Amino acid sequence: MTAFTVALVLVVAAAGLLRWRRPAWYWLAFGVTLAALRVLVRYRSVMDACGLTVPPARWRLALARATNRPIPEPRPPRIRRLRPTRTGLVLRLKLRPGQDVFDIAAASDRLRHSFSMFGVTSREVRSGVVEVRMTGYDVLKRVQMPAEIETRAMRVPVALREDGSVHYRDYRAIPHALTLGATESGKSVYQRNLVAGLAPLDVALVGIDCKQGVELFPLARRFSALADSPDTAAELLDALVARMADVYRLIRTQQRITVDVPDAEIAADIWDLPDELRPIPVVLLVDEVAELALYATKEEEKRRDRIITALVRLAQLGRAAGIYLEICGQRFGSELGKGITMLRAQLTGRTAHRLNDETSANMAFGDIAPDAVLAAIQIPAELRGLAIAGDASGGWHRIRAPHTSLRQAVNLCNRYADRTPDLPELAPFRPTTGTATELVPSAKASPATA
Repeated sequence: MTAFTVALVLVVAAAGLLRWRRPAWYWLAFGVTLAALRVLVRYRSVMDACGLTVPPARWRLALARATNRPIPEPRPPRIRRLRPTRTGLVLRLKLRPGQDVFDIAAASDRLRHSFSMFGVTSREVRSGVVEVRMTGYDVLKRVQMPAEIETRAMRVPVALREDGSVHYRDYRAIPHALTLGATESGKSVYQRNLVAGLAPLDVALVGIDCKQGVELFPLARRFSALADSPDTAAELLDALVARMADVYRLIRTQQRITVDVPDAEIAADIWDLPDELRPIPVVLLVDEVAELALYATKEEEKRRDRIITALVRLAQLGRAAGIYLEICGQRFGSELGKGITMLRAQLTGRTAHRLNDETSANMAFGDIAPDAVLAAIQIPAELRGLAIAGDASGGWHRIRAPHTSLRQAVNLCNRYADRTPDLPELAPFRPTTGTATELVPSAKASPATA
């Protein structure tokens, strides 16, 4: 009995130590079993207390009265599957007649308390079926991306969501995006993860960094074109607009609209073209977009209008030509001048790190997800890298990118430098690489975001 007691105490102590220092290990070793048992034992009573049950069917009541049996209890949603994951549990529920997916979403916080989980989110899989994802610990405190990540053309993993799933940047689904964040909010690390995910792909990277190139020029060996001033940026954007027109002419000549060609084979964008004719897709990263919109003289105002007009054209027409925009900045508001709100309307994806004012949060989410505005301005300063990500569907998630130092990003870009395509239209803006690229500090001065 003494040996058993000592062993039990050691196991409890080990579990407590793991829960404190290594919550992921604790979850896989102890937490997942305890949580599954807790959910199964408490399920019916919790659903009843949360108002997620429906009265029994009339025929059941009639049968109970006719046979003099007890009245059937209210019925909760039926559990179709309970699947453990490395971060929590996934519960798939079949809703009863009269129930709605919004009922589950509204009760998420009560379910979190009742099942003693860290977080609960829900989404509709199909009509009548809801997936409830429960996390057993704070997965955003120390971000660890899964070992196996689904890969696809123009789809890169950039962060981890609060429900434990991977947040992808899918350019085929969401062509253009806006990323906002105050100084030391983690925006640069998010941008590095984006470049690191794009580096191994067959894609041309084009950058505009008006901070004299301190953010993007260390990654120059993987970029087909770079601009470090508004004047150069204006010329680079004009070259991209000209490339877009050339690509559209190519698509028009290769549309194959004939009587004997099935409708599915008619080309409407670059992805419908044969592989040997398809132009290389281009991702344009703009760092500190406000620097492109500010002006002090009449000449600078003309340059500013030229830049914003080119950006709006690329945002409106660039998708089919394989040109995708990543607009980043600390501040994004209507006071930046005409054309800014028109540009924002074309940026479907929205990501906001910690912001210094509510106006920028409203510019990011006010037109698509008003609930996300409050979440964006409540991000604490000590949680660098934490962000709110949303899109035009109205849904939003808390995400956090794994920390990637500048040296790590540079090494990755150097490794895949042979994948950098030479685009004739952008040849004048091809960065010259030399020893300066190798003199990048090993890490940014800010603390790690993960």
